[in-house]
Amino acid sequence: MQKISLVKHLDELRKRLLFVLVFFLFALIVALIFVGNVYSYLVIPARGLKLVVLGPGDVVQIYLTIAGVAAFAITTPFLLWQLWRFVGPGLLPKERKYAGKLIGPASAMFLLGVAFGYYVIFPEIFRFLRQLAQMHFDVMFTATEYFSFMFNIVIPFGILFELPVVVMFLTRIGVITPFWLRKVRRFAYFAFVILGVFISPPELVSHLSVVIPMILIYELSIGISAIAYRKKLAAEAWWRADQQKEVGIVTTTAPLVDAVEDKETETIEPSAEILEMEQEKPSSADQQQNVEARSQVAVVSPRPGLDIEERE
Repeated sequence: MQKISLVKHLDELRKRLLFVLVFFLFALIVALIFVGNVYSYLVIPARGLKLVVLGPGDVVQIYLTIAGVAAFAITTPFLLWQLWRFVGPGLLPKERKYAGKLIGPASAMFLLGVAFGYYVIFPEIFRFLRQLAQMHFDVMFTATEYFSFMFNIVIPFGILFELPVVVMFLTRIGVITPFWLRKVRRFAYFAFVILGVFISPPELVSHLSVVIPMILIYELSIGISAIAYRKKLAAEAWWRADQQKEVGIVTTTAPLVDAVEDKETETIEPSAEILEMEQEKPSSADQQQNVEARSQVAVVSPRPGLDIEERE
């Protein structure tokens, strides 16, 4: 762990944020170049429905929104890497090692969550709302409302899919345990239900299609936390055994037993002091006579108030 001053700390933060900003602007320019292709791809769930705009400024706003979200998705891996470069010097060696290994999985899980929200969750919710609207209205969706509704569903799932990676990291560094995750399970379920009802249409199937994946991700996080916790305990036990070997503490008797069995039996001669003590020790017959003599001696305590004649 490196110790740096506050000024250097802030200077390092400014440098990392500048790197992220430059990368985001580059990704935004690339996304604006291909914004037409991205737009055509994102309106596939609309199934031929023509989106409308209400003013000339809406076109610029829509294109910037699409390009901005695409640039954010592209920048996410670079953002995580810069975040690790910033906090890495302040972490312990094992924490730095775990954090470096999780950059790739974290980026992959974010993109997987975005894909899950776009291909699975959003089409079902949009189809339900469109059918509900066609029962009594002429359906016309503005492009602004369409993409706002899409991103409000897709982006949270991308962030939610980061939960297993975050749980694994916090478990390996000892911040949380699988026992704590099981303890707060009911509170997490309640939060998932509230969030699912808030972002999904008022219909049971839509609620379940949003809440159930959240619950499954949480249970997956508990399983990953349990695996990481067992690995953490095994690593700590190995480290303690290694430290004990370095200081010469024997933790197992198996090698000693083998050594004793393999070693030839040696005859140990008693010393002169031991032989003299053995000769002075009384024999078994003498000890038995002493015990019988002591058993015949009876000590009677005189009662108070009795004189010598009465005791005789």
